[in-house]
Amino acid sequence: MSAAETTTKTVAGHDRVQIFDTTLRDGEQSPGISLNTQEKVEIATQLARLGVDVIEAGFPITSPGDFEAVQAISRSVSGPVICGLARTQKGDIDAAWGAVKDAERPRIHTFISTSDIHIEHQLRTDREDVKGQARAAVAHARELCEDIEFSPMDATRADVEFTAEVCAIAIAEGAGVINIPDTVGYTTPAEYTAYLERLYELIPELHDVRLSVHCHDDLGLAVANSFAGVLAGARQVECAVNGIGERAGNCSLEEIVMLLRTRRSDHGLDTTLNTTELARTSRMVSRFTGYSVQPNKAIVGRNAFAHESGIHQDGVLKERTTFEIMDARDVGLDSNQIVLGKHSGRHALKDALEQLGFVVEGQALNQAFKSFKELADKKKQVTSLDLEAIVSDEMREASKKYELAWFDVEAGTRREPVAKVGVSTPDGGESVGEGGGDGPIDAVFSAIQAAVDTDCELNRFEVSAIGEGDDALGEVTVMLRAHGRLATGQGVSTDIIEASARAYVRALSNALEGAAIREAEAVVADAASASPFPPGP
Repeated sequence: MSAAETTTKTVAGHDRVQIFDTTLRDGEQSPGISLNTQEKVEIATQLARLGVDVIEAGFPITSPGDFEAVQAISRSVSGPVICGLARTQKGDIDAAWGAVKDAERPRIHTFISTSDIHIEHQLRTDREDVKGQARAAVAHARELCEDIEFSPMDATRADVEFTAEVCAIAIAEGAGVINIPDTVGYTTPAEYTAYLERLYELIPELHDVRLSVHCHDDLGLAVANSFAGVLAGARQVECAVNGIGERAGNCSLEEIVMLLRTRRSDHGLDTTLNTTELARTSRMVSRFTGYSVQPNKAIVGRNAFAHESGIHQDGVLKERTTFEIMDARDVGLDSNQIVLGKHSGRHALKDALEQLGFVVEGQALNQAFKSFKELADKKKQVTSLDLEAIVSDEMREASKKYELAWFDVEAGTRREPVAKVGVSTPDGGESVGEGGGDGPIDAVFSAIQAAVDTDCELNRFEVSAIGEGDDALGEVTVMLRAHGRLATGQGVSTDIIEASARAYVRALSNALEGAAIREAEAVVADAASASPFPPGP
């Protein structure tokens, strides 16, 4: 039994810190991210496998698409609490309950700002109205659902005495979790500690509920502030995989979890997460969102356990703990143990996918098997990383309305590159475009724009290898802007040009079909409500 498994079985009670994952709510609000329902369900399923305590699945009132995704997660994912976010308006709370009511363990999370800058300029009201809204919202939510969380948004820039009044009202009306957000990432660990300690003094009832922290990374202090909050008494941390989220992002889930785990002997606190699933969860979120993980990212970056210095290498070879404070296996970074070959059958593939947490059956399994066989013909061995990539790739392909059908490209040092591309369209047809450029990939991108009749601005283009060796899969991430929408897409293939074309079409499809539709839905929903949608805690 690994150290991670042992800890999972032993930590309990007041020493346990619950992990509230907001990847699918706050994380998805990152620019360029537009996940569909199937992708959200897959991420939620992996989060349950990881063992998070709460999944904040979305903000149901914002659009029919978000409601559908939260509802689908509630109906299909068991284990964690499934939470829906809501403003203090009755319509928001009813929508949140409608989306989560079928969950095994539902929660409604409602919020309103307590900082004067938000009250005056965003809400355009006064403190008395804020208290009234908080009281009515929590009371109504409690009539629908037993598990209620309340957040005073922008709390760290708010008057602590007033925030305490509002939180006390929420507790009196039945909120069992009080979350104190550092919404704009402004506070410091010492300030946050003092703020929470003062709240405990002002609200004796706060000792009877769970205190939660939600920190943003605008000053690079999200993990440090969250850790300070835990040491001050909080027993829930709100965080996101890979630290994604509004602006500079949220507290990184993998970082706060391994900080608690690695230094447990000093502070006596831990989570019950199966940390061997951290790396896999990080890769899935990266592939679905198109947000790459930087090489030097703590815990899950590809250099997190790499040693370039001769002195470091020498020390690690003699004794690992000389330069490593964690075991890479405890975060799941030696996950290449599954190896299949071109003679492996459908049953072997299905079993391997189930070991990785993918339940693939019927036509989906047939398509995955077809892709596996195509890849196996090009590679000597297909590893766990390859399987994750091709299954994720198939899921994205099936979910988009525009798909790469085929491409031809001619290029060389003695002629201008020319590409011809076929793109499958939403109506089932095929559109063909031609283009040129500075190289074969640029020419393919131009041809795709011609096929879809849309001008795009390329913001980011990244290529990375999945696995090792000359036959490694190539993974391409593209971020582009089209029709004023920023969107990302990823493609996987042993051919970098093909991977690039797939990524570009998917990003374009997200921009034209995904982000635009979601914004239109949000505008319609917003027009029916009393105030604009704030981003959330």
